Amino acid sequence: MSPTADLPLPLSPKQIRSVAESQARLNIWTGSVRSGKTISSLLRWLIYVANPPRGGALVVVGKTLDTVYRNCFGPLQDPSLFGPIARLVKYTRGASTATILGRPIEIITANDARAEGRLRGLTCAGAYADELTLLPEEFFQQLLARCSVPGAKIFGTTNPDGPQHWLRKKFLLRVGDLDLATWHFTLDDNPALDPTYVENLKKEYVGLWYKRFILGQWVMAEGAIYDMWDEDTHLVDRLPSIERWLALGVDYGTVNPFSGLLLGLGNDRRLYLTHEWRWDSKLERRSLTDSQYSTRVREWLTALDLGMNAPARVDPEWFIVDPSAASFKTQLFSDGVANVMGGDNDVVSGIRTVASLLGNDRLRVHRRCQGWIDE
Repeated sequence: MSPTADLPLPLSPKQIRSVAESQARLNIWTGSVRSGKTISSLLRWLIYVANPPRGGALVVVGKTLDTVYRNCFGPLQDPSLFGPIARLVKYTRGASTATILGRPIEIITANDARAEGRLRGLTCAGAYADELTLLPEEFFQQLLARCSVPGAKIFGTTNPDGPQHWLRKKFLLRVGDLDLATWHFTLDDNPALDPTYVENLKKEYVGLWYKRFILGQWVMAEGAIYDMWDEDTHLVDRLPSIERWLALGVDYGTVNPFSGLLLGLGNDRRLYLTHEWRWDSKLERRSLTDSQYSTRVREWLTALDLGMNAPARVDPEWFIVDPSAASFKTQLFSDGVANVMGGDNDVVSGIRTVASLLGNDRLRVHRRCQGWIDE
């Protein structure tokens, strides 16, 4: 029986195209909820399981056994979606193995240390990954390594997350560099949805929630401190003329990275975070002394890119330093930096101030301040 024979579910042109074009090593369906991406990916998985490369296991991975059942095996066993093929999908909820079209399937979940150990011991001929953004990056990298049989392919789905998520930064934005195919779906791409339901859903979401849940965009939403943050508005690639260099704000990290953020007042009367100096001792695999931090920050301020023909020097009016970093403030004084003041660690007040500035479009951030943006 062909996996595509007698399917009762309607498919949109985009769904059909994604099934036909998913020939890369890594194939990812992204988009909003109820957009039809899961059905497309499951249909492609059925086709793949019918004739996989020889010499390796077939696996389905997800966050938990419950989510794997709900998002994968529940639909696959539904005759209203997959017709007579549904009878050829054998799975008991909570089990660690299944059978699809007569072929054994390993079920491996990211939140089970023992299950992850099974993944480390496998050689895989193919994999289906449910809700990729919910998987730890290390788990996904292990899955990539295990799919080592020639011709092995991975098929995965994901709803959008924040713009700094590892899946977006390290994979989706590198589609031209990797053996990767990806498709973006919205509610309008799912012909199975009632048009009235779609229109009502579009009216019920606004702002960032609309961008994420309706348009399927990778924007900050759930859990964001600054939910008014909008990359289209607040991120800039070019700076206006800076009339005053107000301050260098220093977050003196020991466990967390050390960072210095330069704040200027533009000729448009907006505040701008223009430059960032950052030292992550975990990534660099060594810490710096107070003297080394002071030297590097002061040298950095003498050679900044201000859009001129040559690096330029900036002398901020104030160095505002984390009040807990008493030794670093002393070092700055010793190095001749007199304009040092302690910062205010009232977190709630600080969040309120930044939120107000963002909400009124009085603060913008240059794209090179990546550490601040990520946090």
